Amino acid sequence: MIKIPPYLKKGDTIGIVCPSGYMTLEKVETSIKTLKDWGFKVKLGNTVGGNSKTYFSGTDAERLMDLQMMMDDDDVKAVLCGRGGYGMGRIIDKIDFKKFRKHPKWIIGYSDITVLHSHLFSNYYISSLHAPMSGAFNDGGYKNEFVLSLKSALVGKKIKYACAAHEFNKKGEAIGELVGGNLALLAHLVGTESDLKTKGKILFIEDVGEQKYNVDRMMHQLKRSGKLSKLAGLIIGGFTDTQDTERPFGQDVYEIIRDIISEYDYPVCFDFPVSHSNRNYALKVGVGYKLKVGKSKVILEE
Repeated sequence: MIKIPPYLKKGDTIGIVCPSGYMTLEKVETSIKTLKDWGFKVKLGNTVGGNSKTYFSGTDAERLMDLQMMMDDDDVKAVLCGRGGYGMGRIIDKIDFKKFRKHPKWIIGYSDITVLHSHLFSNYYISSLHAPMSGAFNDGGYKNEFVLSLKSALVGKKIKYACAAHEFNKKGEAIGELVGGNLALLAHLVGTESDLKTKGKILFIEDVGEQKYNVDRMMHQLKRSGKLSKLAGLIIGGFTDTQDTERPFGQDVYEIIRDIISEYDYPVCFDFPVSHSNRNYALKVGVGYKLKVGKSKVILEE
């Protein structure tokens, strides 16, 4: 059975780290204020607004140490990643999960943090939160329903989301553990210690800034590696800022995905609000969900 970290209560401490790309302290400040307004204490890691002069928030050793300290700190009840970017794959195999396995806590993030979510589920069967990060709180984001869904998830409220139907949807109902995240990372994890077993699962995918042909390639990689054939259901999130080649690919992203999964008969939902845009609901990775893909709307609930 999936291990659910303890839900938070007022007065609990949330640690903020940047285990991948660099982020200035200014871009984290709104999330700090909001978390305190929600009743939590905040502890900042050294990788937040540090002295790094590179793309990363610190060296591999510095980022590993910062994340490890937050994961092992008895006073920290959840770890919010400031941003994603790239870098988790460089340190994932060096993280010591010995203490974390005995005392799990919520790891929060998406994008590059997909690596950590997948690793936790595949190796230790521990749930985590694919959810908005610090950057999502900015520009009034702290007031929207997607950032507020993180608060609800952290305090243990049962999740139930709805969205409009899409013309490419495949109607039906599915029950299964929810897994997934960023398509590029899921494809890169195939064959590694963090690879997801997807049989009987509800898989969700999203991505940002990809060439259309690369989405096609990554979807075919998932298909050829058996990740798509025995799903309970499939959720297609947002594919934002998609690029095309000088000679056009000839299809948009949803058409590409629709054709690749056309042979499967499980329920499929397109344009679900999980993405790199502000439409990004908090999802508990590894938790059992029911997906109902109907004629006029889609419902995903615990």
